[in-house]
Amino acid sequence: MSSIIDDELLCAIDLGSNSFHMAIAYVKDGELKKIASMSEKVQLGAGLDEQGHLSADAQERGLACLSRFMGRLDNVAGERLRVVATNTLRQATNSDEFIAKANQILPCPIEVISGREEARLIYLGVANTNPSDELRFVIDIGGGSTELIIGQGGQSLLTESAQMGAVSFTQKFFKDGVINDEAFGHAMRSAKKEMAQHIKRYQKMGFERVIGSSGTIKAVLGALTGLGLIKHGLITKGAVLALKQHLMDAGHIEHIDLQGVKAHRKAIFPAGVAILLAVMEAFGVKAMSYSDGALREGVMYDMLSRFDSNDARDGGVMKLIDKFNVDKKQAKRVAKTARLLFDVAQEPLGLNQNDHDLLRRSALLHEIGMSIGHSSYHRHSAYILEFGEIAGFSQMEQTRLAGMVRYHRRKITANDHKALMSISTDRMTKLALLLRLAVAIHHTRTDIQKSNIKFTLHSPTHWVLDMQKEKLFTGLVDEIDNFLSWGVTLDVLSR
Repeated sequence: MSSIIDDELLCAIDLGSNSFHMAIAYVKDGELKKIASMSEKVQLGAGLDEQGHLSADAQERGLACLSRFMGRLDNVAGERLRVVATNTLRQATNSDEFIAKANQILPCPIEVISGREEARLIYLGVANTNPSDELRFVIDIGGGSTELIIGQGGQSLLTESAQMGAVSFTQKFFKDGVINDEAFGHAMRSAKKEMAQHIKRYQKMGFERVIGSSGTIKAVLGALTGLGLIKHGLITKGAVLALKQHLMDAGHIEHIDLQGVKAHRKAIFPAGVAILLAVMEAFGVKAMSYSDGALREGVMYDMLSRFDSNDARDGGVMKLIDKFNVDKKQAKRVAKTARLLFDVAQEPLGLNQNDHDLLRRSALLHEIGMSIGHSSYHRHSAYILEFGEIAGFSQMEQTRLAGMVRYHRRKITANDHKALMSISTDRMTKLALLLRLAVAIHHTRTDIQKSNIKFTLHSPTHWVLDMQKEKLFTGLVDEIDNFLSWGVTLDVLSR
């Protein structure tokens, strides 16, 4: 993959539970220089009902915001834009409905990312904005979730996403707008309960410095500055306790009058302060600084690394291979032959680099389920890939990896073809067939000379595999019927 060139624009859009944010930057000497940003309070999370259904009004607010964002993107190429969605669209039962509408507006698809992937990207943004070799604890309080990360240098070491956010906790504990000790007590106890399972691991690793990022921490910093409670740029636990008392003295969100707390944030500010206090008490944090870099910056630095062939997704793949003790020699054999088949099929099938990356990663990971059981390992592999958390991947990317791996062996039917089409396009079904061929060719788990594999496409739906100087095995011939069920005529020859 070619490296991104200087002065080209990158853009990241973050569909948060409280606000939608957009940042545009250009690249200079490998560094990002932000030139524009937009932020709108959408409160998508407030549109979730108790059944997890996202209301039509909330969807309309989000779509209108994205339409306005698009007016600023004339000079940004589609491949240099990433749109990530966080907690609300992870939780919403009808998120597909909103995403389908939003994708008609956007020049690239929305990536719904897991909580841990969100945490990884947040740390990446903080680390690149505040370079240091210290062991750091990063706290990011969002609208629907709070990300807790310990990292060193540019590497996150512990990542967790707790189900507590300023919007969701406002609805639970401050819905009537009243601010009192009872509401704070309930909110803080709930937050500590949510974090309880993580405390020992974080304390065992330890940290030298604490950094807060995103809207809630920024608002707290502004409020404490206005109250004269900031010293040396640090947010101390004592200052946050004083801020809590100030809020209780106000008694109601309508009476909040604090520097740095904008009108649209007043309603969710007490809940954010309660979560911050709970985190500080639970993890023994006495003081913390603020970072202006967070998720959006992390997304852009991650995008930059992809252009520089340092893709975090490949690191995630290798960690899975090691974790599940995959036969690396076989994985590499299959991946190498899959590349050979891809090179032949690329032009006739209209495949691109992203398609090859999907095929390559699927080939490397197709046997990870063997650590669970051999007879149905393709199903085990698919389950791990779909429901595990893999660094760098969005939920849809993992779903597609799982789909590729799920159908790489055993009988496949027309219904299986429909199932795979439901999560992608016909190109992906052809990639899945290429993977099946590569796996079948290496059924003996031995190397085969590249010159002995002759693959041609007479048309997109008529493929010929000639295994020259190689003895055919029954399973490879059986693929003829399997391929036909997916609309491809396969001729298998041996000379």
